[in-house]
Amino acid sequence: MRKEILLSAFDCPHCNERNNEVQFAGEIQPRGSRYRVEFPSGDQKMLNRQVVKSETATIMIPQLDFEIPPEAQRGSLSTVEGILLRASDELQALQEERKKVDPQTAEAIDQFIVKLKACATGSSSFTFILDDPAGNSFVENPFAPSLDPSLSIELYERTREQDASLGYAFDPAQPSEASGEPHGSVGAVAGRRAIAQGSSPEFAEALFRYTAPEEVMTFPSTCGACAVSCETRMFLTKIPYFQEVIVMASTCDACGYRNSELKAGGAIPAKGKKVSVSVKNTRDLSRDVIKSDTASVIIPEIDLELTSGTLGGVVTTVEGLITKISEALERVHGFTFGDSLEEGRKNKWLDFRARLTKLLSLEEPWTLIMDDALANSFIAPSCDDIKDDHQLTIEEYERSWEQNEELGLNDMDTSAADVFYNSVDSTSG
Repeated sequence: MRKEILLSAFDCPHCNERNNEVQFAGEIQPRGSRYRVEFPSGDQKMLNRQVVKSETATIMIPQLDFEIPPEAQRGSLSTVEGILLRASDELQALQEERKKVDPQTAEAIDQFIVKLKACATGSSSFTFILDDPAGNSFVENPFAPSLDPSLSIELYERTREQDASLGYAFDPAQPSEASGEPHGSVGAVAGRRAIAQGSSPEFAEALFRYTAPEEVMTFPSTCGACAVSCETRMFLTKIPYFQEVIVMASTCDACGYRNSELKAGGAIPAKGKKVSVSVKNTRDLSRDVIKSDTASVIIPEIDLELTSGTLGGVVTTVEGLITKISEALERVHGFTFGDSLEEGRKNKWLDFRARLTKLLSLEEPWTLIMDDALANSFIAPSCDDIKDDHQLTIEEYERSWEQNEELGLNDMDTSAADVFYNSVDSTSG
């Protein structure tokens, strides 16, 4: 699924003023996105990265203590160099008037413009951060489909204030999660995320093949699209050789919005898990797959590695996962298939996409590996007893300190829960 945008361009033949603006015609993404790029000095070519900045995105350069708020530059299609030069030109525009009214401030701005232009020309190293609560902004990876060592992408849960700025309605009397979070629940941020979420009934249909819910609970909730009251249905189910999971589904009768979430049940696993399967026949392509957003995906035969969070959480099959990867790469690296890319890089991309699609033809065996630090990912065995499935291997491993830090486990505080359970034990005793 591609993101739909409206691109408008303005060009005045009299004064040569040119401008373009990007508006998003699609939906707000489930989570915000933060792109971070480290630019070394002396490499101006890296500044030609394409950037899509939505009207809700903020651009920051920490080294200069510089920030471009959403209202300063509206949605635009440009490059890193173009964005910085435009900011420099806008600061320069009123300098003559400033020098007459406030010479000291004008002098400070002149010095700052020199530093900003040094970044724009590649003379100085700097960090470029594009933070978009709506999740509709983008920074190009020029090395795609390979990993970019200078680029990191973080998907995050929006705060209540960010949701409000995007137009979501809230009851003012209801306390926010940040202010209402009880002591003892700090940490394990990733552990509270959904394993997967989407807008189709695919979750329930896939999970019903294992076991039907014994009890479906219904409770009132609010539509995430139009803020009208709706109902959410929830049931608990156990997937063999995996774990207990919670399925939550919401449907809004007012606007037709549908949402499904798959959440992990029980405690956070003590170890991470790496699941791999050798894909040899059409039966392997039909294996059920649950990939959480904390799982990375690796296919060694085509040198593909997707870091955690790249594809989000999905409930699908092996074949469906490959299709979603192809669609996601085309969506995330959309410039690769447009007119703005040089022929050599475009051919490289088209060759990689052909190799990715060729996996489904099963001309040669290949390996699918999912590495999940939270052990929330799953590939179904092809037989009743997993011990008889010699193509499927599961390896548990100790998480590193860095992985625990990223997941929020190092700061986990269970003191409130400990006090509660101790009080219950003493009362019952």
